[in-house]
Amino acid sequence: MKTTKIIGILLIIGSLVLGYFGFNKVSKNNASVEVLGLELDASNKSGKEQGYMLLGFSLVVFVGGLYTTSKR
Repeated sequence: MKTTKIIGILLIIGSLVLGYFGFNKVSKNNASVEVLGLELDASNKSGKEQGYMLLGFSLVVFVGGLYTTSKR
């Protein structure tokens, strides 16, 4: 197996891990509670931004991994 294919596979696996952490970070920093018919939103915007950045970076790494494995 070529070294570039191994690196590509590692990039794809790494992107899946980054995506998992990003998704968890976004979901943990978003909370809302309904009290007596009123909805209170208690979300952490900076934490959500970090999660979205992780998701974006994981997408870039995933595309790079696909390009690396398909490159001849």
